[in-house]
Amino acid sequence: MTTQPELTAANCLAATHEVSNQPDPLLDYNLYTTDAALQEAVKRHGGIWAEAEISAHGARCGESRTYDWGFLANEYKPRFFSHDRQGYRVDLVRYHESYHALLGLGLEAGLHSSPWTDPGPGAHVARAAKYYLQSQVESGHGCPLTMTFASIPTLRLTPALAQAWIPKVLNRAYDPANRPHTDKQALTIGMGMTEKQGGSDVRSNTTSAMPVNAAGPGEEYELVGHKWFTSAPMCDAFLVLAQASAGLSCFLVPRWRPDGSKNPLQVQRLKDKMGNVANASSEIELRGALGWLVGEEGRGVAAILEMVAMTRFDCMLGSSAAQRQAVAQAANHAAGRSAFGKYLIDQPLMRNVLADLQLELEGSLAFTMRMAQALDRSLAAQPDEHDRLLLRLGLPTGKYWICKRAPAHTYEAMECLGGNGVSEDFILARLYRDAPINAIWEGSGNVQALDMLRAVERSPQVLDTWFAELDKSRGGHRLLDESIHSLREQLQDTDQLEYRARTLVDQLALTMQAGLLLQAGNTAVAEAFIAARLGQQGARHYGTLPRGLAVDELVARALPRVS
Repeated sequence: MTTQPELTAANCLAATHEVSNQPDPLLDYNLYTTDAALQEAVKRHGGIWAEAEISAHGARCGESRTYDWGFLANEYKPRFFSHDRQGYRVDLVRYHESYHALLGLGLEAGLHSSPWTDPGPGAHVARAAKYYLQSQVESGHGCPLTMTFASIPTLRLTPALAQAWIPKVLNRAYDPANRPHTDKQALTIGMGMTEKQGGSDVRSNTTSAMPVNAAGPGEEYELVGHKWFTSAPMCDAFLVLAQASAGLSCFLVPRWRPDGSKNPLQVQRLKDKMGNVANASSEIELRGALGWLVGEEGRGVAAILEMVAMTRFDCMLGSSAAQRQAVAQAANHAAGRSAFGKYLIDQPLMRNVLADLQLELEGSLAFTMRMAQALDRSLAAQPDEHDRLLLRLGLPTGKYWICKRAPAHTYEAMECLGGNGVSEDFILARLYRDAPINAIWEGSGNVQALDMLRAVERSPQVLDTWFAELDKSRGGHRLLDESIHSLREQLQDTDQLEYRARTLVDQLALTMQAGLLLQAGNTAVAEAFIAARLGQQGARHYGTLPRGLAVDELVARALPRVS
C-alpha cells in the first residue's frame, strides 16, 4: 500500500505568481475634461455656454456602472417573443435592464431632443458633444436615440401629425412599456426603408399603401408588405416607405392602433449580427398595418431624407466616438504597461502609433463638429445658405470617410493591448465588432460616394461653397494649397466620374479635415495631419508618421489624464 504524502497549506494553495505590470482600468473619469480636442471644438463652434452640462454628462458616462451597463447590454442580447403566454400576438423584444439604463440616460440628457426644444447658437454642437461622449461607452442603444432625434424634421412636414406626436417624442423621459402610444407620455421613433429585393434602391420597394378613406397628408392608409432591416423594433412608431398611387411615399406606422388594438406590424425574427448586438434589428411584415401619410404622396424619398441627413450625421459622431474610446484605451494601456525595460508609452515606435491614432481622431472630430455648427446655422431662424450647402456635401463625405476609417483605427488600438485587446473582457473587442456598422448603415460607402456626385450634379454651387470653406485656410500650408488645387482639377475632369467617385470623396474629406485643423489654430496638430495625410503617397498603416512631427503633443492629447 502506497502512502500519499501529507498535503500542507503551502502546496495546497501555492502562490504561482504575483499580478503585476497590468494597467489600471480606464474607469471613473470624466470623458469630457480629459479630452482636449473635444473641449476645443465645443468652444470653437459655439457650444461653450453648455460646457457645465456637457462636463456633467461626461462624468456620468465615465462612471464604472455606466461602462458595466455597456458590457451587460451586449452580453445579454435582446430576445424576441411573438406571442404572450395566452397566445396573443405581442411582437415583444425584451432587453437587459442595462440597455434600458443606457437608453434612459441618453433620453433624459436630451440627446434626442435638445436642439429642437431649445434651439439657438451652439445647440447642435452641445448635443453632438454629449452624444459623442455617451457613444464611447456603448453604441447599440444609440440607434433609437438617433432615429428619434432625426424624426422631427420629417414629422414636421405634416402639421396634424406633428401636433399629435412631437410633444411626446421630445419628452426627456423613457417609457419602455409595450403598450399603445396613446397611453404613454414619452415616445421613440424608428424607421423602415429597405426591402429584400432593393436594399439601398428604395424606389424598387414593393410595400403598398392604400387610403382607408380619403387620400392626402395625415390621412390613414393600409400598408401591406415587408421590411428587411428594421432596427429598434420596440420603438412606438416607424417612418416607413411604401408605394401609394402617386409613387413612393412616407408613412408613420405605430406599433399599436389608437383604439388600443395591436397594429399588424409583425416582427418575423431578429438579425443575428456580428456587432451592435445590444440593439435589436428585425425583419418585419406589414399585414394591413395602419399608417398616416407624412408629406405628399410620391414624395416619400424627399420626406425621409429629412431624417436620413440627421442619422448620417450621428454615424459620423458615433464613429468619431469609437476612435476616441479606442485611442484613449490604447494610450491608457501603454502608460501603465512596461516591456523591455520601459513603459510602452515611452517607446518610440509605440509613440508613433499612438500619435497617428490621435491624429486620425483629430481630423474626424474637427470635421464632425464643423458639421454640427453647420446644422445650427442652416436650421436657424435666418438660415445660413453657405452652411446649408456645406452640409449637402459634408454629410455624405464625412459619413463615408470617418465611418470607413473606424474599423482599421479600432483594430490598431486593439493591437496595442496585445492579447487583452481581443478578449471580450476589454471594450476594444466590442469596439472592433461594432466599428463597421456605421459605415454600412444609412447608406454604405458607394451610396455615399454616389450621393456626393448627385449633390454636385444637381447643385453645382455646393462645390463653390466647399472651396469657399477651404479658402479660409488658403496660404496656411503649401501642401494643403497644392492638394486643394489638385482636387479642383480632378473635379473638372468629368470623364468616368462614377468610377472615380471614391477617389474624389477621399480628397474632399482629407482636404477639409486639414483645412479645419489649420483654422482651429493648433499649428502642431494641423501640420502633423497635413504631413501624414497629404504629404505621404501610397498605402500606409498607422504608426508610419514621418520624422519631425509633434508626436509628444499628440500622445499627450490621446492620453486621458484621470485626476
